[in-house]
Amino acid sequence: MSFQYTDAIATIASTNFESLVSFYTKLLGEKPASLIPNVYAEFDLASLRLGIFKPKNSHESEFEVSHKSKISLCLEVSNLEDAIAHLTALGYPPPGNISIANHGREIYAYDPDGNRLILHQAKEE
Repeated sequence: MSFQYTDAIATIASTNFESLVSFYTKLLGEKPASLIPNVYAEFDLASLRLGIFKPKNSHESEFEVSHKSKISLCLEVSNLEDAIAHLTALGYPPPGNISIANHGREIYAYDPDGNRLILHQAKEE
């Protein structure tokens, strides 16, 4: 037996809520579609809703920055160099070099909490 879902959303927990919301507002060039100050912000992206929430005090230790996340947020971009320049201007330059994959070019970057971003530019066909 399976269940049927109606939508999907990726969320990031952060005890550094305001800073992370500010970072994604500047990175994405848009304000959250939904905002409860110091509690929850949600961005409506092309095919994904990205939520950022502040964990309750009783759960904060689960989400401390010292824990490494195994999940990456991959953003498809039309121009990788422009995306790198934008991140650099925000103060979060990617630490590595552009890599070439079968599906295009990509680079890893990190948000203020250390969550991995993968900026990907598809191969031109």
